[in-house]
Amino acid sequence: MFKNLRWRAIFIGAVIIIAFVYLIPSLLPEVSEGEEEKGIFSAGRIRLGLDLQGGMHLVLEADTKKAVEIAAERLAEDLKRALKNEDIDFIQVAREDGSDIQLTLYNDRQLDQIQDIINSDFPILEMAPPKRGEREIAVSLKLTSNEKSFVEEFAVRQCLETIRNRIDQFGVTEPSIQRQGGERIIIQLPGIADPQRAIELIGKTAQLEFKLVDDESEILTELGEEELPEGITLSYEAIEDKTGNRASVPYLRSNREGKLKEFLEGKIPEDIEVLFGESTDPQTGSTVYRTYLLKKQTVLAGDTLKDARVRIDTQFNQPYVAIRFNSRGGKIFEEMTDVHTGERLAIVLDNTVYSAPRIKQKISGGNAIIEGNFTTDSASDLAIVLRAGALPAPVKILEKRNVGPSLGKDSIQKGLNSILIGGLLVIGFIIIYYKLSGLLADFAILLNVILILGALAAFEATLTLPGIAGIVLTIGMAVDANVLILERIREELRVGKTPRAAIDAGYSKALLTILDANITTLMAGIILFQFGTGPVKGFAVTLSIGIVSSLFSALLVTRLVYDYITTTRRVRRLSI
Repeated sequence: MFKNLRWRAIFIGAVIIIAFVYLIPSLLPEVSEGEEEKGIFSAGRIRLGLDLQGGMHLVLEADTKKAVEIAAERLAEDLKRALKNEDIDFIQVAREDGSDIQLTLYNDRQLDQIQDIINSDFPILEMAPPKRGEREIAVSLKLTSNEKSFVEEFAVRQCLETIRNRIDQFGVTEPSIQRQGGERIIIQLPGIADPQRAIELIGKTAQLEFKLVDDESEILTELGEEELPEGITLSYEAIEDKTGNRASVPYLRSNREGKLKEFLEGKIPEDIEVLFGESTDPQTGSTVYRTYLLKKQTVLAGDTLKDARVRIDTQFNQPYVAIRFNSRGGKIFEEMTDVHTGERLAIVLDNTVYSAPRIKQKISGGNAIIEGNFTTDSASDLAIVLRAGALPAPVKILEKRNVGPSLGKDSIQKGLNSILIGGLLVIGFIIIYYKLSGLLADFAILLNVILILGALAAFEATLTLPGIAGIVLTIGMAVDANVLILERIREELRVGKTPRAAIDAGYSKALLTILDANITTLMAGIILFQFGTGPVKGFAVTLSIGIVSSLFSALLVTRLVYDYITTTRRVRRLSI
């Protein structure tokens, strides 16, 4: 196919046209938000990195200690169920401070059976010798050191992956997310439009739980009969009870969540958990917090979630989040709604109650909705974090820095100036030294730049300062390839060969040298991309693309022109 000039010209022309189609959107002004690019120029753009266009730089730290505590909490619940299944009498199984689990027994008659259960079902727990009290026996259980290390390592890796998924769905183009040391995560978000929203999205733990509401407790009514502190009021919510009759449920409300927590501390029974919901006061526009009394047991968790999407309520035109469970979660949800029909079910995210609807009937199909005081953005962010999954541990922002684009503009301008000055000098020298053949080499070099930029646009790559350095390096290699070919042709002409024979021999003899230099550099670029991070990868990408495009322009494009003028035009003398 390549021996035929026509097919070679069609192939090269198609490559050049494709490169222009992908490159042109990057040369056009960006469309405003809400609009779409249409037609053939709807391809991706070359994005500028944080060092060129500015953005946000974050340093996060995963709370691995909390991850271990969460793991211990789950093990305590699993152990409690295992003991109940084996009809073993115990007073309580609870996590103590840190990751220790305290098992309290009435006596030591079943200690051997408990030891067998731990050895077979909970090998990651170490059982300490029991401590005898006056009326009870306490057994301390600890996670093994290997398990602690595994939980901590997994927590950081899972945080990294979850944050990456959230940012990808948020729409930030080419973010840089890397692990630093043991527990830290470095995030760079170039061109971020709403930094605060991004921070909230990244840092949200997104621990989704479903808990039953305790509407029978009278503790709040009793507290309301006393004199409440200033800023806290007792209100009543009209609901339907289990029989469908109207009932009034008391709750406390305040403009300050901390004030409610301080007042209720030590006054709530151990089998009840008090959490808070948020709403907006229609008159003042301020946030109002209210109490929910919940049963401590989580009847369904967010780890069974399969999907979450934003929907609009057609009646009130309000956004809500529609969620769908996997097969296991759907079965649990169906059984739970069947058993607890008539009760209220609280939907809790990160210890905040979003809604507490009444279960009117058994719900099949594994679908549910989360309603709340949502805007379109907040509902979208909630759907994103639910789809991406909960963080296995809280993350703390150690450093937050907004990087302005002024440094990037200065770098771009200086880079362009250096490329223009250096490029014009090289182009001028090649034309003077190699005449018309030098002009053809200059065309190949310029085409090489267009191909590189078109490839970057096709991949929607992010251009950084190291990436620009990679482009400059490949341009230098393209010059080198063309010089090798032209010098070989000159040598063949000096020994008296015809232009056609000199071109054939020149390309043939220069080929191995060009391939050797470019392939070894390409291998280095691949290794840099595989093992490098951040700017190093950007350099490797532009370097690798540039090598391929320089081989294309130097070996195919210029050869096509030479073959055309020697076979079709039958040129008898080369300007070289």
